[in-house]
Amino acid sequence: MRAVVVENYTAIDQIVLKDVPIPDLSPGSVRVRVRAVGIGFVDGLKVQGLYQTKDPLPFIPGTEFAGEVEAVADGVTGYVPGTRVMGMLRSGALAEFVVVPPEALRRLPDGVSAEAGASFRANYLTAHYSLTERASLRAGEQLLVLGAAGGVGTAAIQLGKILDARVIAAASTEEKRRFALDLGADAAIDYTRADWRDELKTLTDGHGCDVIVDPVGGPVSLEAFRSIAWKGRHLVIGFAAGSIPALPFNLPLLKGAQLMGVDLAQVPRREPEAYQRVTGDLFRLLSAGQLQPAVGQVFDLTDFRDAFKTLSGRQALGKVVVRV
Repeated sequence: MRAVVVENYTAIDQIVLKDVPIPDLSPGSVRVRVRAVGIGFVDGLKVQGLYQTKDPLPFIPGTEFAGEVEAVADGVTGYVPGTRVMGMLRSGALAEFVVVPPEALRRLPDGVSAEAGASFRANYLTAHYSLTERASLRAGEQLLVLGAAGGVGTAAIQLGKILDARVIAAASTEEKRRFALDLGADAAIDYTRADWRDELKTLTDGHGCDVIVDPVGGPVSLEAFRSIAWKGRHLVIGFAAGSIPALPFNLPLLKGAQLMGVDLAQVPRREPEAYQRVTGDLFRLLSAGQLQPAVGQVFDLTDFRDAFKTLSGRQALGKVVVRV
């Protein structure tokens, strides 16, 4: 089978597509014919060896995928060859086949494409857990979404509206702001402007933002926290801007506000009940058609490098997908 293989931590230009053996069907596992893979910012860091944890070399990148069941091991129930599924694993998805335990899979609802299925789990789980389990977002609150046109941002916009919040999308270009408005944001703001906090104050009638979804980091994070409402909650999700900001401790004191970290990778182990609760609600919303995963650019497997470059250059609108 064809697979993207990382033999050394390096720039994406140095990574190649190789022919490797189809993985064996191990006891208690399911083999999936991969049709689409969602690429996230973390995947690019892992390839370079820059993420907090390193995958042992060599490895196949990619965590989120969709496709069809190709084979099941003896004793595995609930899946048969041909079942359309979506799944998530630590790595290994950027290949024509992947072997996973059945608990890593969910059935792909009718009418949901493989590209949409591969765009769903990581971003929407992160956004839902952040807004409900961490920030306890309430109806009528002001929600600021930084990086609003990205994968987590687009998920936060849709879920924020379902939770009856007023959503303000912050993005760096007119195209990204229009994209966020089309997804349902109530207002959009250009956070590259020097006076963007003044505009934000006007948009919130001087109240500030009750909840901030922040997958961006960098200087804009500090500026956003300075505009938080009394008893506001700032959700730290990632650092797409490339730098980790330092927050003066007097700001949470003056604002009565909370800085909340969100690391989805730890949630299944540390908060299994919350993880199951969020997962169940998300698949209910997806099956009912209330969520429409924002699939952005779709690349062929042979063009996987362009997918990673689109993300690292912060050009993406919605989730970047590689079609296998």
